[in-house]
Amino acid sequence: MSERGGLRFPWPAPPDDGTPREVAPGVLWIRLPLEMVTDHVNVWALDDGAGWTLVDTGLDTPGAHAALGRALATPRMAGKPVTRVIATHHHPDHVGQVARFAAAGAELWTTRSAWLNARMLHLDARDGICPETEVFWRRAGMAEDQLARLAAHSAESLWRHVGPLPPSYRRIAAGDEIVAGGRRWHVATGHGHAPEHAVLFSLDDDLVIGGDQMLPSISANIGVLASEPEADPIGEWLDSLHAMAALAEERHLVLPGHGLVYRGLPLRLEQMIARRRSGLDRLRGLLGAGVRTVPECFPALYRRPITDELFTLALSEAVAHLNHLARLGQARRDTGADGLWRWSAV
Repeated sequence: MSERGGLRFPWPAPPDDGTPREVAPGVLWIRLPLEMVTDHVNVWALDDGAGWTLVDTGLDTPGAHAALGRALATPRMAGKPVTRVIATHHHPDHVGQVARFAAAGAELWTTRSAWLNARMLHLDARDGICPETEVFWRRAGMAEDQLARLAAHSAESLWRHVGPLPPSYRRIAAGDEIVAGGRRWHVATGHGHAPEHAVLFSLDDDLVIGGDQMLPSISANIGVLASEPEADPIGEWLDSLHAMAALAEERHLVLPGHGLVYRGLPLRLEQMIARRRSGLDRLRGLLGAGVRTVPECFPALYRRPITDELFTLALSEAVAHLNHLARLGQARRDTGADGLWRWSAV
C-alpha cells in the first residue's frame, strides 16, 4: 500500500500491458497501451461464469488489440468468451474494440448518450477536421500555422481507430441495477467529460468502476467542442461531482479508466471540485486585469507551457471555463472584426 495526496493505492504499480491482475474475486485489471498523450487505458474484466463482461475496450489499434488478445489467452481467462461489453462512455479509447466483440456475439450495454455519440462520431470519421471545427479553432485563437499542423491529428481523426458500434444495444441509465461479475451494481451517471458517463457502484462489496469520472491524479479533460460552442461542461462536471459525493464512501475501492486503483474517493471528489473552482478564480483575476484571447488565458489554468500535443485539449478546456464564467454573468465574449473571440470580466 502506498499513499499520495491523501489517497491510498493498494498496488503502487500497474500490471504490465495485457497481463490481467485480480483486484477482487472475479474482477481483473487489464491495462492496454494508447498512442496518445495519455499512454494507457484500463479495462475491467468481470467473471460471469460462462463468459466475461468487459468494461471498456481500448482503441482498435494493433498494440491495444494485441495486448487485449494476450490477456484473453492467459490461463486465468482462456476458454471463456467475452459475452458482454459495458461502455462507460463514448470516447474512442473506451469503445474502440466494441465492434469486434459484438461481431463475435457480445452484447453492448451502455447509456443512450454514449451509444448515440459513438455512432454519430464514427460516421463522421475523417482525415483532418470538419469546417465547423476549423472555424471554432480560429475564433478561439489558434494560429494558422498551428491549425495546419494539428488538423491531421484531431480527435475527429482518432475515430478511424474505432470500429462501428452495433446498430442495437442494451440501454443502462441512472438508477438502474445490473448484475455482472457475481455482483449487483448501481448505475450512476455523470456529465461534463462525456454526456451520461456511467459509473458502477457495487451493492455487494466496496468496488466502484469509475471510468474517467473518478481518475486518481490527472483530471479528465472538460472541453467545449465545435458541435456545441456555447456549452457549459464545467457546470455539468461540478454538478456531477457533487452528486457522486453523496454516494462516495471512504471504504470504496475505485477502479478508474486511467491510472492506479485507489481508496479515498470522498477526498478525491473534493480535490477535483477544488481544482476547478481554483482555476475559475484565477481566470476571473486574469480577466479583471484586461481583455484576453483564449490562449492568453492559459497561464491562469495550466502550470506548464502548452505544446502542440496538448493545444487542442487546452483550448477546448479554456473555452469551457470561460463559458462557465459567462453563464455565471462574470465574463463576456466579444467577436472582433478579425473573427477572434476576446474575453473580459463583467
